Amino acid sequence: MGINHVLSDSHRDKGTQGRSVQHSTGQIQIQYTLDDRVDDNIRIERCDSLESWIKAMDPKIKNKSNRTIENDKGETTRMAKDQSRPVKLAMMVLNSVLVVVTDLWAGLLGSAVFRRHFHLLLSGVVLFGPALSLWVSKYSIFANRNHYLYRMFLRSGWGWTCVFTGSFVFVLSFSIRRSLSLSIRHLSRIATVGALRWGSRSLLTLLENMAGSCYEPMPATLVGGLNLGQGASVPGQSLLLLHEGERKASCLKAGMLWQGWEVSEDTLLLCLCCLLLAEETAVLGPYLALGGPSGPPLRLLFLLCVSLLGLWLFLLLCLLAYFPQFPSQLLGGALGCLGWRGLYQGWYRLQPSWCCPGWPGEGLLITTQREPYSERGVHDVWPKY
Repeated sequence: MGINHVLSDSHRDKGTQGRSVQHSTGQIQIQYTLDDRVDDNIRIERCDSLESWIKAMDPKIKNKSNRTIENDKGETTRMAKDQSRPVKLAMMVLNSVLVVVTDLWAGLLGSAVFRRHFHLLLSGVVLFGPALSLWVSKYSIFANRNHYLYRMFLRSGWGWTCVFTGSFVFVLSFSIRRSLSLSIRHLSRIATVGALRWGSRSLLTLLENMAGSCYEPMPATLVGGLNLGQGASVPGQSLLLLHEGERKASCLKAGMLWQGWEVSEDTLLLCLCCLLLAEETAVLGPYLALGGPSGPPLRLLFLLCVSLLGLWLFLLLCLLAYFPQFPSQLLGGALGCLGWRGLYQGWYRLQPSWCCPGWPGEGLLITTQREPYSERGVHDVWPKY
């Protein structure tokens, strides 16, 4: 197979000189054409004009794209604002309701009339509460000792009181003074009440075990009655076998009968928790009256404490009405009020020191002159009895 190379010079229509190379192989012929200098100059000029046009149009394109992006951002922002308006409105309404309700309850609990007479109200409830058993129904859901409220709150009442009251006292004291030692000192009041409750519970259990007796019911010796030794019989009764040295807890666990005096621990606990909540939450009223700042967390904790106080009062009424035990419940209420009187009206009123935590609000209620009320002797806003 032969290969022919043909070189030819030809003039184009423009009169310029060009060169072409042809390669032929069989029936296939390929031609390469090289543009002359004039065509190269024209192409370069066209490229330069295209680049200049692109450069001239580039700012316009950028400005247009920037305006498009800004418009998109503006529309997105407006849509987000429109969607967040109902949420903001709802939050404003809830915050207003929270402030109004908190101010009302803080004013009530912080008033001198309430603080001076609440223990009398509680004593009247314990004294006359069992009379409600004449009107309540025995088939009510609250007549069941295994009701949810009794199991959930009454058996762990002291824990609920410590959590809510301790959180409120810590947030209030730390937000005002930013002092951890002062907050711990105020929390020590609750710890002292807890120690008093534990000590009184142990002492009462010891006294009950010493003063009471455990009996096991036995069937009657005679058919149809109890043999009294003189041939008489009392139908429907049975013998009681004494078990010496038994404790109350083990006696009741074995299904036997315990006889002796006792103190209602539930009544003691509820009375002590109610008085504790009333004393510790009463600080917020004078604090708000002085214009102190209070955020939603503090107000929510205060309302939780108020709700817990209402729940304890309700459970106390239920116990007195549906499960009346007049002597033991009266003793429990009296011991609860006595413990409150010894702590909050006695020991806590002393000058704060390493052995005395001080009264609620000590070092927290400060006027614009930075003088605590305890030094100025103002008792109309925060009465110290």
